[in-house]
Amino acid sequence: MSDEKDVKRLLEKVEKVTKQRELDLSSDEDLSIAIMNLISIEEHLFFTAEKTEKGVYYDLLREVREMRKELLKKIIKDYEGEVWCISKHLLASSMRLMEVGTKQLGKGNRKEADELFRKAYQLYSLFWAINLDVVDTKELKERGMFTDKEIEDIRGGEKVEIKSEDNKFFGKITAAFKKAIDCCKE
Repeated sequence: MSDEKDVKRLLEKVEKVTKQRELDLSSDEDLSIAIMNLISIEEHLFFTAEKTEKGVYYDLLREVREMRKELLKKIIKDYEGEVWCISKHLLASSMRLMEVGTKQLGKGNRKEADELFRKAYQLYSLFWAINLDVVDTKELKERGMFTDKEIEDIRGGEKVEIKSEDNKFFGKITAAFKKAIDCCKE
């Protein structure tokens, strides 16, 4: 099957899922970015507590963590096993890669920045693919992206099988989600 047909099937699946679950992906995308920043705040509070040896920063960290968990539940409605942690780490990794890419851009290293931004968006797209339950988890396992236990714990249902001999798994996911998730929709 051609890449274009695969992307079209994936996009149709995303649209079907969002209608069934009555999701507002533009609002959820904004919320996911806020959650990324809360994860970063947690990290900064940790390092500040350690550097200053002031426990008050741990108290703040606990409050920010609770807020992040509450907000993450608004996006990750159904999860089992490791999906919650996978999702959190996908968002955190995406945010960090964006930050490093922005620093590289500021240093004039456009090629390095572009590569980091591409990887950040791939991880972000994978977050949505997993949480909208549109990816064939068998392929994730075959590619060694998750353990058997993690795959078992990702919920079933009809999934789009993303197969490609030229190993463009991330490319297909990101192409579909570029079309499906638009933060500028009101």
